[in-house]
Amino acid sequence: MLEYDFMRNAFAAASIVAIVSGSVGYFLVLRGQTFAGHALAHVGFTGATGAFLVGMTPLWGLVLMTVAAGIGMGLLGERLAQRDVAIGIVLALSLGFGLLFLHFYTAFATQATALLFGNVLAVDVGTVWTLLGLGIVSLALLSVISRPLLFASLQPELAEAKGVSLRLYSVLFLAVVALATAECAQIVGVLLVFTLMVGPAAAAQRLTSRVGTGVVLSAALALVEAWAGITLAFYTDWPSSFWITAVSSGVYLATALPRRSGAGHLSRQSIEAVEPLASAVTPPKS
Repeated sequence: MLEYDFMRNAFAAASIVAIVSGSVGYFLVLRGQTFAGHALAHVGFTGATGAFLVGMTPLWGLVLMTVAAGIGMGLLGERLAQRDVAIGIVLALSLGFGLLFLHFYTAFATQATALLFGNVLAVDVGTVWTLLGLGIVSLALLSVISRPLLFASLQPELAEAKGVSLRLYSVLFLAVVALATAECAQIVGVLLVFTLMVGPAAAAQRLTSRVGTGVVLSAALALVEAWAGITLAFYTDWPSSFWITAVSSGVYLATALPRRSGAGHLSRQSIEAVEPLASAVTPPKS
């Protein structure tokens, strides 16, 4: 299987995207913003179609549009009650533009199908290097904001009282999610982003209540699911996106059945561990 260049490129690209999406997805599920990942994927489709119209590479259209939309969502509403409205507004507007771009460029139909459902076996070496660069940037940003982000996610009132800007970290995090979504769309398509962004993270949170372990486990599950999906696609000649989705769903269902005590939510020790983290960013207000 690995004697073919396109298979080596597929495994390399899937590995990069799986690690990034698994890590970012853990915080996405933890913060209850899975709808944001879904919306950003559709926004990315609009960016890709627009990129074709102006002669750009679809991947960069995905990146630019999703990052802009992610920042917009963060600015429009940082509170949980406001997020659905903000995300819905951005999603509706982006889909409208997507339809407009397809109206002007109907020859994009074949490429649009690949973008919607993904085709990891068509990834070339240049795309692998681009994904690696974007992955490094995404993980670097996530590592910088992870501590105050976790504090703001678990205890937002206390974090805000200690001077942590909930809106700032919401904007920064959604920008990271946007980058991860753009990468993930290259592997499973914009319609199946939930496969690698949400499935492994949700399964990891059912298996462990510790944050550090959960992030590593989420990335590991995403990596195994991506590898398994590509391998099954090679030997069955079925779409790789289908297999990745099927494996991810199977793993989540397997973790959901044996409901363990304490799994599925963060332990009190995990919550108490992040309480002093805000002072590392901004000292408490007097």
